[in-house]
Amino acid sequence: MKRVLVIGATGLLGRPVATQLRRDGYAVRLLARNLETVRAEFGEGFEPIAGDVTDISSLEEAMKGCDGVHISVGGQVDQVSAENVAQLAAAGDVQRITYLSGATVAEENRWFPMVAQKLAAETALVASGTDYTILCPTWPMEQLPRFVIDGKATIIGEQATPLHWFAASDLARMVSAAHSTKHAAGKRLFVHGPEALTMKQALERYCASARPEIESVDVTPIEVARSAAESSNNPVLAFMTEMMSYFDKAGELGDPTEANELLGAPTTTLDEWLADRG
Repeated sequence: MKRVLVIGATGLLGRPVATQLRRDGYAVRLLARNLETVRAEFGEGFEPIAGDVTDISSLEEAMKGCDGVHISVGGQVDQVSAENVAQLAAAGDVQRITYLSGATVAEENRWFPMVAQKLAAETALVASGTDYTILCPTWPMEQLPRFVIDGKATIIGEQATPLHWFAASDLARMVSAAHSTKHAAGKRLFVHGPEALTMKQALERYCASARPEIESVDVTPIEVARSAAESSNNPVLAFMTEMMSYFDKAGELGDPTEANELLGAPTTTLDEWLADRG
């Protein structure tokens, strides 16, 4: 039985990957700083191992005996995670690394810090000499509930570009397939869901199904949100405003044709996803 180490298994997109890999017959090892938390979340059938992506020695121990590694972390440790995995994989037995990048990650967007970090992470993986599959997804449907705060549904910026929203379960299936698909090696693949909806359209549909008490979706202009963040000295709002300002400009990039052919196209529509949520 092949073993895959999942880094970021407790995250929004990491957990479905770990579950799908286990369902597909892989032994799944979970890197965790808190073993009790991971054991409580995943239960039997997984292999939690103590460690941290920033600690080379613990990461090396976690990767021992693994045929594959999946990286799904984001944030400040995204780049270092990929660089450390790439360094260790080059001297080990890992046969495939899958890495979660993003659909807007491109040279023309390098000015944005998150993109610069992900481009550096991708460069490290490509240079490692280990087979890799880089997946560049657009927006997950699982993000929609996060736009509802204190009973209000709000987006920042016009966000007028239609996005091909995907379900995390579809991405998980594609990641799992990448670990067994020879022709997915050395590929950078875009993941788009089956239908295109603007952020406002998607959030309205989410609210109608899951939060019917919310009658409308508010659209806050970027400058208004930026001023509010400054006046209230709210770092979370400031961060979200700059993130949404970036996405307002970047839109959605990529052609998913090759990913669909190699790994199977995402099929879950937003209505189906909402129905599954009950």
